[in-house]
Amino acid sequence: MEEPHLWISESTDSTVISSTIGKVINTLLSSRPKKLEDSISYLGSASLKTSGSLEEPLCVLKQYVRDAVEKQEPLDQILVPMIENSLTWKDSRRSNQVLVLLNWLFEDESVSEALAVDLVTVIKRKDDRYIALGWCILIRALVERGISKKQSSDIGIQVKHQKLLKIFSSSISHLTSVVCSGSKLQDGFELPTRLSVAVADCILVLTEALIINASTSKRSPSADKAKILATSTTAASDEKQVKSISALPQGIENVEMDFILWNHLDELINLVQKLLAWSRKSRPLHAKGLEHVLKWLREIKGHYTLVPKEAGGDTVKTGMALLSSCWKHYCMLLRLEDYRFSKSYMEMLNQYISGIQFYTMDYSDDLSGNKDGGMDTIKFFLSCISLILGRLDSKQFEIAMSEQGLQLSRNLLSQLQCADEDVIERVICILRVTLFRRNCVSDESSFLDNQLSEEVLSLLLNLLDERDNIAKAVVSLIAEFCSRNVDSECLQEVFTRLTSGNSLQRRNAMDVISELVHVSSGSENALPVSTRKYMIKHLVDRLGDDELSIRIQSSNLLPMTDPHLVLPDLVRLVYSPDERTRSSACDALAAVLKSHNKNPNLIIMLIDYLSNRYQSPGLSRTPGAEGGGSNFDGDRILGLVPEWAKSVEDWNIFIEQLVDKMFSEPSNVVIARFLSCISEYLADTSNVLLPRVLLHMQGQKEMCKKLLATGASGIDKGDDSCKLRNTVFDRLCPLLIIRLLPLRVFDDLNSSIMYGHLLNEGFVDAADKIDSSFENCSSIAVLLVNRAINIYEFEDVRKLAAQLCGHIHPEVLYPMMRSQLESATCSRDIVKIKACLFAICTSLALRGSVPSQHLVMVEIRKILEMVLSWPSLDGDEENVAPANLVLNYVIQQLIQDKNDRGPEKSALLSFRLCMANVMISACQKISNPRKKRLAKRIIPVLISSAEVIANSDIRAACIQVLFSAVYHLKLAILPYSSDLLRLSIKALQEGSDEEKMAGVKLMASLMSSEDAIVESIANGLLEANSLLTSISAMNTASPELRQVCEKLRVCMMSPIR
Repeated sequence: MEEPHLWISESTDSTVISSTIGKVINTLLSSRPKKLEDSISYLGSASLKTSGSLEEPLCVLKQYVRDAVEKQEPLDQILVPMIENSLTWKDSRRSNQVLVLLNWLFEDESVSEALAVDLVTVIKRKDDRYIALGWCILIRALVERGISKKQSSDIGIQVKHQKLLKIFSSSISHLTSVVCSGSKLQDGFELPTRLSVAVADCILVLTEALIINASTSKRSPSADKAKILATSTTAASDEKQVKSISALPQGIENVEMDFILWNHLDELINLVQKLLAWSRKSRPLHAKGLEHVLKWLREIKGHYTLVPKEAGGDTVKTGMALLSSCWKHYCMLLRLEDYRFSKSYMEMLNQYISGIQFYTMDYSDDLSGNKDGGMDTIKFFLSCISLILGRLDSKQFEIAMSEQGLQLSRNLLSQLQCADEDVIERVICILRVTLFRRNCVSDESSFLDNQLSEEVLSLLLNLLDERDNIAKAVVSLIAEFCSRNVDSECLQEVFTRLTSGNSLQRRNAMDVISELVHVSSGSENALPVSTRKYMIKHLVDRLGDDELSIRIQSSNLLPMTDPHLVLPDLVRLVYSPDERTRSSACDALAAVLKSHNKNPNLIIMLIDYLSNRYQSPGLSRTPGAEGGGSNFDGDRILGLVPEWAKSVEDWNIFIEQLVDKMFSEPSNVVIARFLSCISEYLADTSNVLLPRVLLHMQGQKEMCKKLLATGASGIDKGDDSCKLRNTVFDRLCPLLIIRLLPLRVFDDLNSSIMYGHLLNEGFVDAADKIDSSFENCSSIAVLLVNRAINIYEFEDVRKLAAQLCGHIHPEVLYPMMRSQLESATCSRDIVKIKACLFAICTSLALRGSVPSQHLVMVEIRKILEMVLSWPSLDGDEENVAPANLVLNYVIQQLIQDKNDRGPEKSALLSFRLCMANVMISACQKISNPRKKRLAKRIIPVLISSAEVIANSDIRAACIQVLFSAVYHLKLAILPYSSDLLRLSIKALQEGSDEEKMAGVKLMASLMSSEDAIVESIANGLLEANSLLTSISAMNTASPELRQVCEKLRVCMMSPIR
């Protein structure tokens, strides 16, 4: 029976039409679903219409749809309200107005396909996320109702389902693009939006429906049909292409659903990639399963889609069948929101566990002909189990483990015996979750019952007997168990294997310990102190292992442990008699120091351990020490300090504690040696170091006669010599620190700590301001000078302070020394004069001849000349002390060999030759009463030094000085005449050309001296004559030397007239 034709005339205005259809849709969507269904069932019948009937709006709606389809106009006015209405659904499983209306409209053959196509194009034409969200909810409900086929009223959807599904599936490409752009970043992880969750689930529902309906559709193996389908579905990117599906020829309408899914393989890969990214943060096991699915999809694509055309369609069909059979399970397990999952997960889990058990038994038989296929099937089941367990909440997971945990674990353990690394990896991931009862990040871990855990761990430990991929896989699992259950027998068994005679067991156990160290490195997973100590003990013991790899691994792990626990053992092993252990301990100690280069307490602890060993009666002897000396060989450890120092980024945190440590233990030689190893870094932190040194020196009392008598501590020296010694060290301590600083620290004239206001006060021209500066003691330079010139200061302190004064910049030092020398000469203060001379000589030695050109040096020379002119009697040591000091310094600079290299070598040589000229000048200008004293001071020293000095130029200079001494000192050299002749003969025999020339001059001077001297050397003249004769005849000697030797020989043989 025909429906009543109630419609508006064609001449009606479009605004009126829109208003009318809007009212109709609003009326229908606001009605009760049951009333709407009844009205549809009575539509067109002869039954009497009741008030409030929906028949007229239904007729208006259908007529509007028919006219729009006929005119090919969009149906947005009815579809958009329906989509918006779907956003209000609380349960899409129940019948509602939108589904009732669409079911009724899809029954009409004339509009069903056009309506479906227009429904698909809405999401592309409407760039609105709310429309897209509602659309996905609506399509998912339509597809799921068609799959279930449980509602008898959905006849239209069920009949048209396959045709509609093809049309809906054309939206998969667009939906995938929405998913790929539907993420937000949080803490570095991708998280889905509400829209992207709905879109992803919609794609999964569509693909599941394709697979389910593929089994009921007509199969057609025609390659042409597949080609036509591929063209029509993969190119569906706009409205025209979507509509082309409905215009396919009659023979193509039933094209296989498998082809549609196959042609969307790239979209499936992109979808799984996004699902994987969303699961990484909160669902680690589920993410692991997604990784396997993604890997499998890519393998499918590479193996089955990139085949040559001549291979035919069989390979592709195999790929399609494989994709459909597996994806049917995956699409159910990958949904983000699924009301059915909570009811079916136990059934699915049991299904996959049974599958593993079946295929394990089936393919364990050697007669089986498809072991690879069976292994792939087991991999599939393992992936499905990962996906299921990974998405369970804590309550669901507890239920699953309580019912299936034992069976699951036993089946998983059986897979560890296979040789497939992929299977082992998947098994380990699932075992970790089942063993620790932790399937997501937010869950707190717990353990399985004792029976299962013991059974699992017993088998896992047995797998550590071999060095293979299986052992490598279970290492992390055992380590994590040990970190969570430190009191178990498992950890003790690992330690036992560390001491095993089997190297494979030791290496595997070391891998477990390595993983345990990494797992427990965080504060949340920190092991108890007792366990850490026990573990460190075993690691330290492995430093002497026979296996190099174990020694290296142990050395690398120790820096990751508690440094305060490991340091004592490493210091002890550094002095082990076993070279292998000693070397590994040194490497480990260096790594520990570098790894904790922000921990000053560790360095203080190291110094304490070294100090204790230094003071211990049974300390190690220095290798090679004569007579088994007791010197502590600290270089083994202190030699590691420079490399550690390179890794330190902030020295300020170290300097303060090290300096305070030295001030509190001034007699501790280890601290001083340690600081000497980092002297360059001390210079870089002088802004921190120098203020503390200055403050400490200012806090010390100035030495006076009373303090010196009582040991500066109120204790009589005779009563407590130990405290007196500590007082000396206390005053030496800041000076020792200053001595470590390089010259560049002293060269900073702008340093207020080093020089205070000395330069600003202009004391170069105002000597009266010097006294005020010295009284204030406001700088290190002033304090150094004060201690150097204080007669009541300890002698060791005075000497070191005077030496350090020589480090002071010449612009500051020389004016101060001039002032002090002027004061000292007036009072004839020998101590002050000696200190000033030592400081000046040190400065010249350190800085070369350039500072000697300073203007103040002229005045200093005049003062020194006046001091040297002071009359004195033999034996008057006090008055001649300044001259003796200068002479001693000159002699030492001449005869002392230094291992200088590079550009400084030539400067040092010139300086030493200059000292030789100074002594020659002294011999020339010395007064007669003082000649004997001068001879006694210089001749014995130069004779012995000329035989051992390494540099031939210096040896020649020494002989030249002796020649001048013989010539000018006359009879004062008589006690040394025989030795001088012997030295000249030796120089002629073995020396260089310069030495030989100086030697022959020395010999000539001796022979021309007073009779007493000639008589004293008479016994050696015969040998001398023979030597001169041979040299005169030598062609290798220089002409000048031969000539001088010949003349001297002739003089010796000539008769005395």
